[in-house]
Amino acid sequence: MYLNFKQFQFMPLIAPSVLAADFANLQRDCEMLNASAADWFHIDIMDGVFVPNISFGMPVLEAIQRHAKKPLDVHLMIVQPERYVETFKKLGAEVITVHYEACPHLHRNIQQIKDLGCKAGVALNPHTPISVLEDVIADIDLALIMSVNPGFGGQKFIENTYAKVSKLKEMITKSGSKAVIEIDGGVNSINAPKLASAGADVLVAGSFVFNSDNPIQTIADLKK
Repeated sequence: MYLNFKQFQFMPLIAPSVLAADFANLQRDCEMLNASAADWFHIDIMDGVFVPNISFGMPVLEAIQRHAKKPLDVHLMIVQPERYVETFKKLGAEVITVHYEACPHLHRNIQQIKDLGCKAGVALNPHTPISVLEDVIADIDLALIMSVNPGFGGQKFIENTYAKVSKLKEMITKSGSKAVIEIDGGVNSINAPKLASAGADVLVAGSFVFNSDNPIQTIADLKK
């Protein structure tokens, strides 16, 4: 099924990062997200090359797909993502995001994802300026701003993110693009309202959700 962002009535969307889940109880945590107000499952795929960490690959995503009842938002922090996007599509990905810094042929990568029937996203590391998206902003469905340096969960939120979100929102408005803005890293109940006010449409929260005493309530509070 082709994901339609317009089907969601309330923004911002909340996309808990499964990277912070308890892998020994993955089914339990997937069912918790199904029962919560979360909108998407955010899946961070890391290769140990593009980022200094290895997360999980196809077998774990296949296990998540068996239990997830909400869209899978797959964030590829890997080199040469074009080698694997078709496989991720087959494993249930509805949104596939690649990194600008990992794609020398970015436009080709975007078209490959869209040709598969997925929403195409482009992620930017904290040091990468918004301006690099000018020539593809009309082609993408989602722009992801990293609000921490990619590779590990539980990092401190980078305050410059607010300014980047505002600039990106202005670019999207001026260009007529329909892209949504996603924020990944250090999202919590304090910065979530500020990010939404700046123009963020999707908030990824990992440790803040899964390490809380009541993840379902935490997700509901973020949704507000």
